Amino acid sequence: MMQIDILSRLHHPHLVLLLGFCPEIGCLVYEYMENGSLEDQLIDNEGRQPLHWFLRFQIIFEVARGLAFLHGTKPEPIVHRDLKPGNILLDKNYVSKIGDVGFAKLISDLAPDGFTEYRDDTVIAGTMYYMDPEYQLTGTVRPKSDLFALGIIILQLLTGKRPQGLILSTEEAIRKGTFPEILDVSLNDWPIAEAEMLAKLGLHCTALRCRDRPDLEQEVLPELENVLSRVTSSWKFESPKAVVPSHFICPISQVKFST
Repeated sequence: MMQIDILSRLHHPHLVLLLGFCPEIGCLVYEYMENGSLEDQLIDNEGRQPLHWFLRFQIIFEVARGLAFLHGTKPEPIVHRDLKPGNILLDKNYVSKIGDVGFAKLISDLAPDGFTEYRDDTVIAGTMYYMDPEYQLTGTVRPKSDLFALGIIILQLLTGKRPQGLILSTEEAIRKGTFPEILDVSLNDWPIAEAEMLAKLGLHCTALRCRDRPDLEQEVLPELENVLSRVTSSWKFESPKAVVPSHFICPISQVKFST
């Protein structure tokens, strides 16, 4: 209950707000997110327009910011442990928010003062293909455990593919110079250089050892800001132009007027 109380006080633009908890049935109540999950949009997207690449870039940055907030909580960091597209939700404006934070682990729950990692031999939490390999092997959870999942999600947003084998296929494509061929084929105007920068960052995040992964605040976020700055300055995005209708109908009298 103490963990739920702490999580209910977390407020950040890129965290789904926890509204309540029913202890009798173990039910968590979150704010409503109109556009469902990133998994819905990316994998189970029948009948939907594919997410534009710029929106995908923004989602990566927003998720990283949400993670940085969790990892920066005081007095001890919070590790999500189950970050995946199904737990990244999109509001009506496609702003992304990390959900299922109630599954997270407060390092301070059981770790001694001053420790920023925790070994749990009883329960390994998470989802296959997104779980930190070091966490699976040792049971030790730390903030950089979440970076592995972030790296996989970056690669998925670029390729539109499921996570299985994605690290190896991306590494091979970059090595062979065929990286553009693995980008999501539902989009045809990818900024190749910036997309490859993100792919390399995603691969860095999926390093097998936590100590080999980049620092979220000092390396990941600045690199993401750099990529967004590059595409914003070099690509022109036109807002849809308003079209004046040839006629309109008065909602009260139902009389048709020409313009």
